[in-house]
This record gives sequence, structure tokens and C-alpha cells, in this order.
Amino acid sequence: METETGHQVGEKMKKRTRDMADDMTKTAAPPPWEVLHLVADRLDPKSLAAAAFVSRSWSAAMSADHFWGPFCHAAFPSLCCLRATAAVPYSRIYSLGVAASERLRRSPPEPRISVGDLTFSVDAVLFDGGGRVAAEVVPAARTRPSACGVFEFEMDVAAAAGGAAAFTAEDRLRITWNVAFGGFKSVFTAMECGGKGSFVVGQGWFSKELPAAEGGVVGGEGSGLVAELRLGLREVGGGRMVVEKITVGIMSAMSWRFVRVDDALRYLEYFLLPENGN
Repeated sequence: METETGHQVGEKMKKRTRDMADDMTKTAAPPPWEVLHLVADRLDPKSLAAAAFVSRSWSAAMSADHFWGPFCHAAFPSLCCLRATAAVPYSRIYSLGVAASERLRRSPPEPRISVGDLTFSVDAVLFDGGGRVAAEVVPAARTRPSACGVFEFEMDVAAAAGGAAAFTAEDRLRITWNVAFGGFKSVFTAMECGGKGSFVVGQGWFSKELPAAEGGVVGGEGSGLVAELRLGLREVGGGRMVVEKITVGIMSAMSWRFVRVDDALRYLEYFLLPENGN
């Protein structure tokens, strides 16, 4: 019989050790699910969501309602009522809440038109054929904008010095305000209305709800926006007045405040830009 050398014996022992280690690795049981649950209890929502992508089994474990329920009630309590009307898991509710929050934080696109592209045309005549009260065509750049950064512009009436028809607060007026774009390449009628308006000392107000822009700027039956035109008046005697100034603007129907310039421009561009099919 051939005697093994010490080197051969050592190599056999190493191989046997490696084989035993391989066998133990192949037969070793995965960590119990209790371990995953203990770990999940210590994860924040972002880490918990990432862990759910490791495997199907991890997804099932990490999506459990008892993990996501507290996060939902803490961050999005108003959405938790979805549980009462549909079988929506808390992990899905949390995902919906995060997506909605990100949409709210998303900045709207810059308007594609500017105030310098606009020209305001205002015409005011008496219903009974008694004459024209005011007729102005003024580039927006030559008006006096509001100092508050809102879409409100004041212009002087050239005919106020003479030639304009005088009227009383009881007279009915027909008011038209058009917004022209780029040297009258396109035009949008912001206001076309008639009536007595609302008069106080030295001023008269007219307003008209604006139509909705069909492309998602504002939706619903109306736009939620109102065109406002204000007449600055000067008395000439006998209760009669002439128009000295005209102020035009776009307001929110909800807050009854003038909207920001960029918001108004984003609305107007839908009607004024040719690529929108107008």
C-alpha cells in the first residue's frame, strides 16, 4: 500500500472542509420572516419602499398595512378615508399622497408671451346712441402696471379733455375690452357686456367671467377668472361725468383679487398663440 505524504493529507482535509462548507451553505435556512418584520419596523417610508423591490417575498413583507398605516395617518390623514370606500392598501395611499404633493410643488411653465406683446383696446358707448364715452387702443407697455406684480393696468383717456360723451350713473353703457397680441396677429375679447355697472364716487366697475381655456390651464365650466374694467370719472356738472382713466385687469373669482402677471399670461396665451388653434 502506498503511503500518503503529509502534503496529500493536508490537501484532502482542505477539500473536505470546503465540501462541508458548501453543503452547509446549500442547506442553510433563510432568515425567519420575524427578522424582516423587526427590520421593517425601524425603516422610514423611503427605505421601506426601496426594500420592497428586493424580491417578491420582500415586497409582500414590506407592503404590510401595519407598517404603512402610521405613515399615512401622520403625513396624509385626509387620504386615509379611501380605506373606507375601497380596498386600497396603505402603501398605495402613501404613494398617491407623495405624488400629489410633488405635483403641488411643481412650478408652472414660464409663459410664452409677455406683457410687451399685448395691446389693450377699450371701447365704451352709450346704449341709447348718445355717443362714445371712451375709445382707447394702447400698447400694454405704455400703460401704468400695478406695483404689486398683478395683472392690472391703468391708462389715460385722451378724449377726456374734450369730445367724449358725458353720462350719468343711470345710463346704460356697452363695454368692450379686447386684448391683441403681436401687432394684432390675434385678438381675445376679454369683456363684452352692457348695463349700468356699479358706480361709486369717481369710479364705475364692470366685470365679466372669462371662458375656460381647454388645454388644462383652467378647467371646468368656467375659468375661475374674471375680467374687470374700471372707469375713473370726473364730474362735469348736473350729475354728469366723463371718463378720465381706464383700468383693466384679470381677477380670481374665488379670492376677488387680481391674479399674478404670469398666471394671466399663461391663460391668455391659450387664446392668442396660433399653435393653440385659435
